[in-house]
Amino acid sequence: MAASVDVLTEGYADDRVASSVVLIRDGGLVAIVDPGMVNDRTTAILKPLAGLGIDPSDVTDVVFSHHHPDHTVNAALFLNAQIHDFQAIYVGDVWTDREAEGYRLSESVWLLETPGHTPQDISTLATTADGLVVCTHLWWYEGGPDEDPYAADASLLMASRQRILDLRPALIVPGHGAAFSPT
Repeated sequence: MAASVDVLTEGYADDRVASSVVLIRDGGLVAIVDPGMVNDRTTAILKPLAGLGIDPSDVTDVVFSHHHPDHTVNAALFLNAQIHDFQAIYVGDVWTDREAEGYRLSESVWLLETPGHTPQDISTLATTADGLVVCTHLWWYEGGPDEDPYAADASLLMASRQRILDLRPALIVPGHGAAFSPT
């Protein structure tokens, strides 16, 4: 079985900021990655979901690549979802510690620890019919930036980028830009 990946919002980071918001489906998994800041949550998140036949109550999981508000502020749209970050799963008032590295949300979707933008960054990987898709903040957009102005450790960022590239993804969905095929 292969997952399906739909980019609901292509993010941007210039004089304003919006995260790339992604829907991943695989069997019973209906996951949203980085439901953060957007110019209008109705047009940028809810209408694209409805167009794909998904109600917010259908979302089973939300994944935060990291804990910056531009990637998290709209998580409350998904009342039935469990929330995933680098260290735990959160459901209602229950906090369950777990390592993100290799954690499977479904048969075709899993998490990897990819520190760089922040020390706690994770990437969401999905095996699709077209190949591996990686949702990550290791790149803001296709061109980089080569040096992340917020990364505390540039060598760690570069090592995490190489780790992802070594997996030969068909597509990368960066934190603030259009999906791209790495070359």
